[in-house]
Amino acid sequence: MRYSLIPALALGATLVSALPLEGRADVAQDFNPPPGGDTTILNYALTLEYLERKFYAEGIANYSQADFVKAGFPDPFYKNLKEIYYDEQTHVSFLAGALGPAAVSEATYSFPSTDPKSFVALSSVLEGVGVSAYLGAAAAIADKTYIPIAGSILTVESRHSSYIRAALGESPFPKPFDTPLDFNQVYSLAAQFITGFAAGAAPLPFKAFPPLVIQASQYYYTAGSSSVTFTHGKTNAVKAGLITADTPVYAVLFSGLDKYYVPVYETQGNSGDFKFDKLPAGGDGVLPPTGQVYVVLSTSGTAVSDANTISGVGILEVSPPGDRNLF
Repeated sequence: MRYSLIPALALGATLVSALPLEGRADVAQDFNPPPGGDTTILNYALTLEYLERKFYAEGIANYSQADFVKAGFPDPFYKNLKEIYYDEQTHVSFLAGALGPAAVSEATYSFPSTDPKSFVALSSVLEGVGVSAYLGAAAAIADKTYIPIAGSILTVESRHSSYIRAALGESPFPKPFDTPLDFNQVYSLAAQFITGFAAGAAPLPFKAFPPLVIQASQYYYTAGSSSVTFTHGKTNAVKAGLITADTPVYAVLFSGLDKYYVPVYETQGNSGDFKFDKLPAGGDGVLPPTGQVYVVLSTSGTAVSDANTISGVGILEVSPPGDRNLF
């Protein structure tokens, strides 16, 4: 079966073909500087690096080189995972050292991987999120001397992502542009793995959106054809008072520098699930959503923001039209 990578994580084809698409001239989301400015941004980065360090430390401790080879990964793979762990450890040391007493404490985490394959699949997600986090945060940095430093970490995270994606048989570089995410979007993804904070630790000034659960599919997600169902998406939003029963809702997909707005509808039988029938195929100079695609539910069909996001962030691994596996 083909699953959405993070479970939180009646409209016809005519509506889907007429989807509003945002081109690359309008890519800004909520990229404003957060309270605390650059110190908060550095602690945001440190929090993500803590998470990645812990994830890889557990993985290389729980699974051996033989386990990864048995799971179908090449013989040097385990050694390269150790190199990735070393990179993440170095990022933690660098950021914590730069922040000094202002550095946030490490949280506690729980990861759902249960074997080498699920570990590598989750590794791909986390590395992709890391790229999106650094890319989005760059726009909010006030001290421009920090940008080359953040950029140098971003490029390494991107190399990690490409390596892991290739190991999974996915395109190492699915689009010409990577996807920036804003602070709350990234925090919503990271919060799924955080189980607690150190006593007395000051929280980062970000919020997690209500979870978005993507129903598992037995098929690969393919641009231009696949349907997507959001389990209890309507029920949860109505119960939380975020929408009424009649509020129009859109799935907003982020892929590269493009956004795609897809109207959703409640599935038959008043199930409380939201669904759309076909992933966008692109058009009007906009490429199809491809690779690690992020999705939220929003009450806006033209200008998504944190203020009108009702749940998210979910993740889909999407192949180009007519191409289910690139390798």
